[in-house]
Amino acid sequence: MPAGQDFGYLCPGPADPVFDTGSNVSTRKEKKMKILVGYDESKSAENALKLAQKHAKAFNADIYIVTSLEQSPTLKKDDIDRAESKLEKLRTSFKVDDIPCETQVSVSVQSPGEDLVNYAKDNDIDEIIIGVKKRSKVGKLVFGSTAQYVILEAPCPVAAVK
Repeated sequence: MPAGQDFGYLCPGPADPVFDTGSNVSTRKEKKMKILVGYDESKSAENALKLAQKHAKAFNADIYIVTSLEQSPTLKKDDIDRAESKLEKLRTSFKVDDIPCETQVSVSVQSPGEDLVNYAKDNDIDEIIIGVKKRSKVGKLVFGSTAQYVILEAPCPVAAVK
């Protein structure tokens, strides 16, 4: 019987590149891992960046750092400029370590959690790393929890860092 056809499901045979032990060349194009970091200038977000840097080195991954600002009448152009400036400094620090990094300030009517989850879906992100901070039950009720939303709704694994 031909390989892969004997039991009604695909069984790789000896000629399949996955099982070809005589070759050091993979015929599959390796997809580079993509890591998204939600960044808000907090201590926990700084810790998330450190973990992202470790993961990027370990898994040869690209880093995407996103600051999500909720559109509102109180949001000023200076807030956006300050966020862009900070992200540019972060991008440069990753570049020094030879880690590909893209940054983006997102101004949206969505909550930051929704914005990060949609970014992950739209960009085929493989892992999200976010900072978490302790809040009271009332604080979560009144302000919501970006981390909780991301953890529950993300299309990929989420690492939460404190």
